[in-house]
Amino acid sequence: MPTRFRDRQDAGRALAAKLADYANRDDVLVLALPRGGVPVAAEVARSLEAPLDIVLVRKLGVPGSEELAFGAIASGGFRVLNTDVVTMAGISREVIETVAAREHRELERREHAYRAGRPPREIAGRTVLLVDDGVATGASIRVALRAVRAHGAARVIVAVPVGAASTLDELAAEADDVVTVLAPGNLHAIGEWYDDFSQLTDPEVCALLAPIGAWRSR
Repeated sequence: MPTRFRDRQDAGRALAAKLADYANRDDVLVLALPRGGVPVAAEVARSLEAPLDIVLVRKLGVPGSEELAFGAIASGGFRVLNTDVVTMAGISREVIETVAAREHRELERREHAYRAGRPPREIAGRTVLLVDDGVATGASIRVALRAVRAHGAARVIVAVPVGAASTLDELAAEADDVVTVLAPGNLHAIGEWYDDFSQLTDPEVCALLAPIGAWRSR
């Protein structure tokens, strides 16, 4: 087992090995959380011979400390708030709505850019592997999980290369299963577990999603 990952592609291959039971199944759909989850999910989808799509989520960051999420939103109006962070940071309802409106505009922009006119894949009745490059507080993947459930997924599997052990335990109460490679008890930042954790650009995300293999009908 690795102790850290070279990059997101390396993490995706390690994660795919943990998901081998889902290979070559007609009911499986891999859903990535852009941007960072896309290269991880692309490796998983390629290894499992499964179709790939995205679920758009935006973190709601504490003003002045944006890396600290007090919640997240997803397409379709889904929202999750971390009440502990809201209380700790003294975030008002007005600030919540202002930040949510700004992130909703960015969510819509990315939806248009990444899909390039392609409709979302059918989720209802499928086993969804929900993939990101890691989870710390879990705000983003939690709102994505609830959105996927609302679209009728038969099962939702949270799959990440690395995640805070306590957060993974919390997600296990909502997901049908949680699969990870590394689950440190003390996780300050996901990037600490990667040699290369460079930010992806929109063109790089689009390039990973463009191949026919990633969007083929199934």
